[in-house]
Order: sequence, then structure tokens, then C-alpha cells
Amino acid sequence: MRTSAEYHASVVIVGGGPVGIGLAVDLGQRGIDCIAVERHHDPQPIPKGQNLTQRTLEHFYFWGAERQLRAARTIPREYGIGGMTSYGTLLGGYSHDWLQRELVRPFYFTDNERLPQYATEAVLRRRAAEIPAIEAMYGSTCRAIREDANGVSVDIVDRDGTARSLRAAYAVGCDGSRSVVRDHAGITQTRSDHDRLMVLLVFRSTGLHEHLARYPGKSFYNVLHPELGGYWKFFGRVDLGSTWFFHAPVPLGTTRDNFDFKGLLHEAVGAEFDIAFEHIGFWDLRFALADSYRAGRVFIAGDAAHSHPPYGGYGINSGLEDAVNLGWKLAAAIQGWAGPALLDSYDAERRPVFASTARDFIEKSIFTDRDFLSGHDPARDRTDFEAAWRERQSGARAEVNAFEPNYEGSPIVFGPVGAASSAIGSHAHAARAGHHLAPQPLSSGKNIFEELGRGFTLLALGADETPAAFEHAASSLGVPLKVIRDSVAGGREKYASRLILVRPDQFVAWTADEAEPLNVLQRAIGKPESR
Repeated sequence: MRTSAEYHASVVIVGGGPVGIGLAVDLGQRGIDCIAVERHHDPQPIPKGQNLTQRTLEHFYFWGAERQLRAARTIPREYGIGGMTSYGTLLGGYSHDWLQRELVRPFYFTDNERLPQYATEAVLRRRAAEIPAIEAMYGSTCRAIREDANGVSVDIVDRDGTARSLRAAYAVGCDGSRSVVRDHAGITQTRSDHDRLMVLLVFRSTGLHEHLARYPGKSFYNVLHPELGGYWKFFGRVDLGSTWFFHAPVPLGTTRDNFDFKGLLHEAVGAEFDIAFEHIGFWDLRFALADSYRAGRVFIAGDAAHSHPPYGGYGINSGLEDAVNLGWKLAAAIQGWAGPALLDSYDAERRPVFASTARDFIEKSIFTDRDFLSGHDPARDRTDFEAAWRERQSGARAEVNAFEPNYEGSPIVFGPVGAASSAIGSHAHAARAGHHLAPQPLSSGKNIFEELGRGFTLLALGADETPAAFEHAASSLGVPLKVIRDSVAGGREKYASRLILVRPDQFVAWTADEAEPLNVLQRAIGKPESR
């Protein structure tokens, strides 16, 4: 869908990391022309954002890039990408599995994956280059944005110093925690500082790989130490055998030149090994959440909207979910079938989910670990410590099962009365309004996810004339709707409903056994319901 002559593009995206380019791909595949402005000409080779969930891989499936992403993996598939938590030192003897995402695999269409963020970004850049609706401006920097009643102007400077202004209907800031877009839009943040300086080390070592041969199939390692009060020493593989990254608290005032980083690594592992540093950097441990994800025609997503310490692999996954949530809603507004409340639902859905993610999972894990370390010590009472350590292992399983972001409180879904959108939920095969749709096979032999449309999809199981009424209502509203008819059998009975309306982001908007289609669709696109 090409814009009018007034605009350079329908949407200008500032920030071309995975979230920004992911949003561009999502929009471009929907026929929305967009420009992505990114200051770095090439992806930056810092290994962060490595753990990609099953849900995130669903995005890549729908973006036509899942196969390419898996081919870019830096750790052989047969090795494994599991996690482990240790006490005291990495080799200290007490350890258990951590973040066992395979526990929730039956509820998603795709397997999870692990690779450095720069590799993920490279895959997305190649996919974006294949879509005619996307123009990427790598090497250009956003200096300011200005909004008026008719659109947004984005002032940029190219690598050669040329300044120009891009005009669009909407702008989205995916430009990180120091977002220029957020600041110029006047969007404030609520911050929670933990007064911790963290170091990021990237290094090469074959000796560490040899030490960890006793823990096969693990790719990331978390060390709990009593002196750190719940904060972690964290190791991650970049490849198999030689390259690693490491996060840990260090004293305030630490620089590249006044601290023994080799000693820090040896102490964390509990053994000496060869080390060749490739990068030494620092960051402040804090939580930040924007007080709104929207200001008029300007939106923010990813780290521009929320930032947190890289605990638990939530960051890049949350950012890509922002992109998927916002993408179809912007497309609906530009294509003319969105109701007046649809764009506001982006903030109403995504902001409380991240607030819950930060509070109920990331920050809670710090406090839980702090309480464990202060209450249990193998030197003081080994029996007590070992019993508590076994209990921690079951708790690690519970965390994975409980992390189920949902929009039950959204104004555009038919969730339970009084419900709130949250990251806390439960995985289930039953179709529930506000929750991600679980995959099931169809009678054709295909999976439901292989048949979902780019717009809304009505799954009609054993229904009679209702699908036709939905098609008529969708046509009258201009809403893209695909109907999938099948029987209530073969696993589909687990949905516990005969009629399921699935949104373009694979979340369920509504379920029932009978319906008033016009009212259902009106709410789902943010329009006032008919009386």
C-alpha cells in the first residue's frame, strides 16, 4: 500500500535492531510501506539477546525467516541450548537446570532457538531486503521528531552529513533505552535503580569449554554467590568451544584498566583457564518503563519502551512481541478498518505485560535468590541447604510454566470481567480470550498455524450458519477475515469451544458456541459495539 504524495512512507521506524526491522517486516508483509532508519551500517557484534522463545520463533515463521534464522545458529543443534544454575562457583558441585523452556513446547507451533542478537538482526535485514515495501536507511541517525495534525516529521542526518526530514503518517521509536524518539515525543519513564554497576566481558577460551564438558547440552550458566545478594554472575556461550560472554556486578568506579577481570572469571568458575578478551564494557542495572507507549502519532517499542537487566532472556522476546502487537494495528489504521480504540490498545496490552514481567519474574528472581542465599548456607547446615536447593529446582520449572503473557484485561478482547493483562498466566490447550492460541492439527493434516490468515481468522468447529454471518459482518466492516471450518475432533476438542476468533498476532479475541458476529468484530478492531 503506497502512501499519498504528502508522505515519504506510511511509517518511519527509528532504530533498525531486531525490534525495528522485525516491525518493518511485519508491516511490509501487510503491504504497508515503511522506512527504517538505523545509525549503524552493520549489526554490532556484541552477543546479547541470545535466548529466543518458542513464541518468538512463531514470529519468524510468519515473517518467512524461520529457516534462515535456524541456519544462522552458532551452536550445533545436536549440542543443546539449555541453562544451568550453580551455587558458589560454576564448578562448585551444586547445580540444577534453569529456564527449561521445553516444558511449554506443546503450547507453541515452533521450537525455541539460541543465537547472538547480531546474527538475528542480520537474518531480519536480509528478509527486509526482500520486501519491496521496506526502505532501509543504514548509517543514518535520527536527530528529532515533530508531530502535527496530519503526520510526523523525522529529522535525520546521513553518514555523509546530509540533513533531511522524512514525512510519515506514524513514527515508531525502536531506538533503545536512550531513545531520541521517546524524549522528543515527551514520553516520561518510571525507573527503578538497583545502584549496581555491571560488567560485560566477551572473551575466547577453550579451557572453559573443557571445564564445562561435565555439563553437556548447556549453553548458559548462572552462578549464585552469597556475597552478591541475589545478583548473578552469568556466563553464556556464543559458539561451541571458544567464545563466551559474562555479566557480573563490579564495584562502582571500575574501569577497563583498574580491575582484575581474569581473576573475576576464575573466581566465578572455581578454576583457572585461558582467557583472551575481545570486549570489556559496562552497564547500570536498572528497570525502566515508559509511562505510555504512545503519544499521538508516535509509538515506542522494545528497549525504548522498557528496559531491564538481561536476566531470564525476556528482553528481545518482549521487544519482538511489541512489534507483532503494534504491526497489525498500524496496518489496520492505515488501511482504514481500525476502530478509534485500536491503536490505544497497544499500550493497554503491552505495557502492563512488561510491568508484570519486570515485577513478577525478573525483579522477583533477584529477591527470591537474595532470600535463599541469606537463609541457607551449606557451611552452616548442609542438610537444610540441600533440601532448599532441591526445592529451588522445582521452582525453576514453575517459573517457565507461569510465564504466559496474556491480554485478559484488554478492551478489545472478551476476557473475564475484571481481569488484568499480565505476564502471569498458565499454559493450556483451551482457547481463552486474551491468550495465545495453542497449535492443534486440522483434519487436512496441516497444523492450524499453517492455515491462519494475515488478518483475523475464525476457527469454526462443527458450526453451521455462523461462519457465513461472520463473513458478512467482516465484509461490512472491511475487516480481513479467513474462516477455517473443521470438526470437533482430532485434538481440536481441546479448544473447548466451537467458535474461536483469532487475531492477526495469533492471540484469541473471543470464544463461544454462538455469537453476534458484528459486535464481536467491532470490539476486536476497537470500534464501539452496536446497540
